[in-house]
Amino acid sequence: GKEVILSILGPGEFFGEMGLIDDEPRSASVVTLEPCELLALAKRDFKRCLAENFEMAMAVMRGLVRRLREADRKIGSLALLDVYGRVARLLLDMSENVNGQRLVTKRLPKQDIAKMIGASREMVSRVMKDLQVGGYIEMRGSNIVLRDTIMLPE
Repeated sequence: GKEVILSILGPGEFFGEMGLIDDEPRSASVVTLEPCELLALAKRDFKRCLAENFEMAMAVMRGLVRRLREADRKIGSLALLDVYGRVARLLLDMSENVNGQRLVTKRLPKQDIAKMIGASREMVSRVMKDLQVGGYIEMRGSNIVLRDTIMLPE
């Protein structure tokens, strides 16, 4: 039962490689947020491409290392941070610097935030409201502006 969002991928990113590498069944499903084009590789083609293309092999390894680091961070957040801290950490992780401001530009429904941090939608709504009232975040259209006061220690 319970649905968990492990990651939101963007253009040029890949998924499904674990089952091609370790011969285990896939561990997750993928849902697109918008129409997109995908390229599927058969296991034998994937392995051949890795063997023949050092840059592709390195790109796959870099992607796996990035995901492992994200998983380590997520485990730490779940173990050590309360829901306020987990929401703040997710917003910081999803933000980008735009004209000197930290902005979350990807549309993040509260239900999706809840699925990403292991909380209820209601609790996420309450935390987001508290963060707004406290001046930590500002809703600007579909963007979320992060104030300096929301910054967490690494």
